[in-house]
Amino acid sequence: MRTRMLPADAAGIAQAAALLRGGLLVAFGTETVYGLGADATNARAVTTIFAAKGRPRFNPLICHFADAESAFAHVEAEARVRKLADAFWPGPLTMVLPRRVGSKIDLLVSAGLDTIAVRVPAHDAARVLLRVAGVPVAAPSANRSGGVSPTTAAHVFADLDGRIDAVMDSGPAGVGLESTVLDLSAGDAVLLRPGGVSREAIEAVIGPVWRHEPGAGQAPKSPGLLASHYAPELPLRLHGEAGAAEALLAFGPAPAGAGLTWNLSESADLSEAASRLFAGLRWLDSEGRARGLRAIVAMSVPSGGLGDAINDRLERATKQGLLF
Repeated sequence: MRTRMLPADAAGIAQAAALLRGGLLVAFGTETVYGLGADATNARAVTTIFAAKGRPRFNPLICHFADAESAFAHVEAEARVRKLADAFWPGPLTMVLPRRVGSKIDLLVSAGLDTIAVRVPAHDAARVLLRVAGVPVAAPSANRSGGVSPTTAAHVFADLDGRIDAVMDSGPAGVGLESTVLDLSAGDAVLLRPGGVSREAIEAVIGPVWRHEPGAGQAPKSPGLLASHYAPELPLRLHGEAGAAEALLAFGPAPAGAGLTWNLSESADLSEAASRLFAGLRWLDSEGRARGLRAIVAMSVPSGGLGDAINDRLERATKQGLLF
């Protein structure tokens, strides 16, 4: 299979939408990361996502929609849900909600659960694509499962060239971290994954939000909940000092001594750091292996807001050795 590069203009969007309606795979940019899209109502198309990514089939997918009402045609939306949609959609918030009776979204999308994870991306070209395609689009990050998420079209090609049908080049992702995932399917609001919308911002709209505590043998209700995720090939450790045989993922003023350095933000700005995280991990991993370095060391990033999301991704990236 030859993967095509499509521009994010009217002609490119029309081609990408036709491919999606035809049951094929198209990667496209959003404000968070690049997603690997397929028609969520087409079981065969959804299956090809798992094959292209090498993704375990018990791991659910997020469905993307052009607007809130399109999403609510497939899920139950009570008052809190609509308040959050008004506040944060379009934007990097995914909500896990009860499946509406009659939804045609394939059960494989939600790993057989009676919930669906939905969001409306804050990216103009992505929303136009979703509107023109006219179908719900299941779209996990467009990379091999367990690896570092892609924030440019070049990252997608590096991972999936020849495994998918097309990439729509929408430029670099702005937020650079996956969406926040909030479970509202069973009473309490539960934060499953920190991301581009902070817990504090959500609580300002709907009140207390609980943090997900995974249980043994519990099937994940959204993407990004597996213990090992976002992992480079080089081992990653946190909050240490990097030697000459190691690469440094810096935040703020970077100490000397590392064999290779990528600074998330010299000014210690969390928004800049989030947007540069996955690109930095990819570059340090590739260049570090080419130079024979042994590991990547990440400097401390403060908690709170986007800091929680960055630290979540770094902690998961240290847990290597599982198969995906």
